[in-house]
Amino acid sequence: MTKKLYDIDSHMKTFEATVLSCGKKGKKYEIILDQTAFFPEAGGQTADTGTIGEARVSDVQERGGELVHYADRPLEAGQKVQCELDWEIRFRKMQNHTGEHIISGITHELHGASNVGFHLSADDVTLDFDIELTREQLNYIEYLANVIVSRNLSVTAEYPTDEELAAMDYRSKLELTENVRIVTIEDCDRCACCAPHVKRTGEVGLIKLLDFARHKGGVRIHMQCGLDALDDYRVKYENVLSISALLSVKQHETAAGVERFLEELERQKKAYTVMTEKYIALRLSSLTVSGGNLCVFEEDMDAIALRGLVNGMMTMTDGLCGAFCARPEGGWSYVIGSTAIPLRAKAKEINAALGGKGGGTDEMIQGSVTCSREAIKEYFAKEYK
Repeated sequence: MTKKLYDIDSHMKTFEATVLSCGKKGKKYEIILDQTAFFPEAGGQTADTGTIGEARVSDVQERGGELVHYADRPLEAGQKVQCELDWEIRFRKMQNHTGEHIISGITHELHGASNVGFHLSADDVTLDFDIELTREQLNYIEYLANVIVSRNLSVTAEYPTDEELAAMDYRSKLELTENVRIVTIEDCDRCACCAPHVKRTGEVGLIKLLDFARHKGGVRIHMQCGLDALDDYRVKYENVLSISALLSVKQHETAAGVERFLEELERQKKAYTVMTEKYIALRLSSLTVSGGNLCVFEEDMDAIALRGLVNGMMTMTDGLCGAFCARPEGGWSYVIGSTAIPLRAKAKEINAALGGKGGGTDEMIQGSVTCSREAIKEYFAKEYK
């Protein structure tokens, strides 16, 4: 059975080991060592990565008491190898996992909630509780969690005897009876857990609850800790700075600034709609039907306005009614309607003739074409079937 060095020292970055076996499995090689500091995928946490000699380790799984390292190249049995973890990745996982224990311990103490789900990946940490919690409750839990961090309390792991375990009050998602590893955070939490943790709460750094939502009768929380929380803060702060500059408001007033901007945008949309309706009415009054078809060309008109214009044109003739708007990248956006010609079937013919693409209903189609203005005018001048 592989000796688990991460149980002895969670901060071990490098170690020496002997290769016990190596076999090919698909495109990877399964390597078993006599001892390892690589933590396997377990307890909601992804496996460690790093190197074993010259081999790159991408995954670690526990199988029948052995830890199987999945690597990109083979190693010889009996070979002594120098091994190294991707330490920054591992340390961030430890920060987040210990942070999760702190949050879960406080939530259990305050509200009697049980942690019923946990997942720790490269870019997200989620934890599920079996009761609903409000934003105010979560804010207070977050505050207390960061107080625990600031106190730099001890974090220890042990394998108690059966008698010691029976006398302990600890959190656990499963009914465990043997080889139970207990992680204790001083003055905060005691929980059954197989994963490596930091040695003192101060190593966790910032704990930040990012978002929450109802989930299976309880709540799912997204959180980040330590360096991950700092990265998340940096990105969001840079966005706040940008929004602040764009709206010419103070950083702590960006939300109010965005609200005012959206209100003004809504007023402008309504004014634009009124102006567009007036323009369409004026445009329709200037049109005369020639040959049964109507075709107009516009500048800076969106699809909604084009449809409104075509709807008005369709009251003037049962022929083809087309509105074309020049596109910045070249060609034309179009809306074509008719009360008498089934356009769903005719769309293919129109697009082929005008070098376009698009479709819609029997009464109206829309899309874009690449041909010239003259080609469009020529098509509408002769086509009426």
